[in-house]
Amino acid sequence: MSRIRTRVRSDVETPVATYGAAHRYENRLLLILFLAFGFVFFDRQALPFLAPYISKDFHLSNTELGTLSGVLALTWALSGLVAGRLSDKLGKRKPILIAAVVLFSCFSAAGGLMTGFLGLLVARALMGVAEGAVLPLAQSMMVEASRESRRGLNMGLLQGSSAGLMGGILAPLIVVWIAELHGWRTALLLTIVPGLLIAAWIAKSVREAPPGGRVQVAAADALPETTAGPKPSVREVLGHRNIILCMAAACCYLTWFIVIVTFTPTYLLTIKGFSPSTMSAVMTCLGVGWVLWGFLTPAVSDRIGRKPTMIAFSATAALCPLAMVYVSDPVVLGLVVVLTYTGLGCFTLFMATIPAETVPHGALATALGLVMGIGELAGGFLAPVIAGRASDVWGLQTAMFISAGGAVAVVLLSFGLRETAPRVLRRRAERATAAVGSGAVAAGAAE
Repeated sequence: MSRIRTRVRSDVETPVATYGAAHRYENRLLLILFLAFGFVFFDRQALPFLAPYISKDFHLSNTELGTLSGVLALTWALSGLVAGRLSDKLGKRKPILIAAVVLFSCFSAAGGLMTGFLGLLVARALMGVAEGAVLPLAQSMMVEASRESRRGLNMGLLQGSSAGLMGGILAPLIVVWIAELHGWRTALLLTIVPGLLIAAWIAKSVREAPPGGRVQVAAADALPETTAGPKPSVREVLGHRNIILCMAAACCYLTWFIVIVTFTPTYLLTIKGFSPSTMSAVMTCLGVGWVLWGFLTPAVSDRIGRKPTMIAFSATAALCPLAMVYVSDPVVLGLVVVLTYTGLGCFTLFMATIPAETVPHGALATALGLVMGIGELAGGFLAPVIAGRASDVWGLQTAMFISAGGAVAVVLLSFGLRETAPRVLRRRAERATAAVGSGAVAAGAAE
């Protein structure tokens, strides 16, 4: 009897193979984008940590220091608005992301070549143009590749923990150490290296769409979307209450965050009288809290809901800048900072997760770009300039009070949010169904 041989076509993937490939790609994409956005914040945070060294050469006032931080936020905001809408219209994210990573690395290094305040201002502005495109593109790609059960965690790791690890822990340790040994210019020049390596990795390993196709994430009450026809307009996106509230929260939370990271190093050195190494250690504690709450906060929100998480963790975050003013012992201050620096985990919720669960896929990057862009314009650009001017007039502690006020405002705004967490919405639906069923049984028994 002749043996019958069968061949399985290698070009046809089984559902199990596709499922496994999708999970592996999800983890690989998370690692790549974790490092990409982490180095965005490494470069962004380098200037505040180097401010005491740069000020010796350029004699920067608090107003000028706030302006350097603000101009980056301004161009970051405008870039995020344009890049998000552009990527939705083109249906392409990868090439824009690669260009953004390469350019922000180059402009960050260019800051080390400048000879005065105006040159540094231009370098920071150009850096913001490149960096602003990264977050809406990265989060859009991540949410499309994430399982529902890991959506909040993945987005929290990408945005919160990556920025905390790279910008909050490694940046103060590395850039201050290099500045002490070789000067602040060398510290900035070296920032080009990791960015170029990450860009090459993105080009090699990231796909435009994940294996098995993009995951649909919009909530049931999102805008309707068809496979053909025009994408939802900006006006339609703004028709959602959650988007408006997230934009307002971004303005206030960026005030909280940017003011802290811009003025705390100088405050600890000049007002508290800490040494550079002690200042660096306290700022590293900010980074530890950033990493810790950056993934814990979104993970908690997956279980208890986005809205209660925003309220509770924002109220805690308001205590962090107040601790800078009222806690004198650096060890105690470091501990309090780790426990109260909870706001960066909320950033993932109002900048990415809640908008992603509110609008359809075709408006995803647009919504993320709007929230980030408006927040950066108000909280990132205007707030540090105003806080810097106020600090020149009334003292640096004024900046800390402005920061605390931003977090308190977010608490109030969060009460107006509509819940979007899938697990919480399912529980509510199940309880409603059970209540209707029990009511029907009781009515039947009464008859």
